[in-house]
Amino acid sequence: MRKDYPRYTLRISKVMLLKLANIAERNGRTKNKEIEFMLKRHIAEYERMNGEIKIDF
Repeated sequence: MRKDYPRYTLRISKVMLLKLANIAERNGRTKNKEIEFMLKRHIAEYERMNGEIKIDF
């Protein structure tokens, strides 16, 4: 894991986790990478509809 990536604990139901594992396997990804992919798509769609979210570091 990249050291500059913060850790985040996600609590989800067992059923949802098993479904996520199925989707990830079908897409050739780990569960973590599948979640990251889904989040990127969702954020891009949100920003398309609502404008870019500016982040200051």
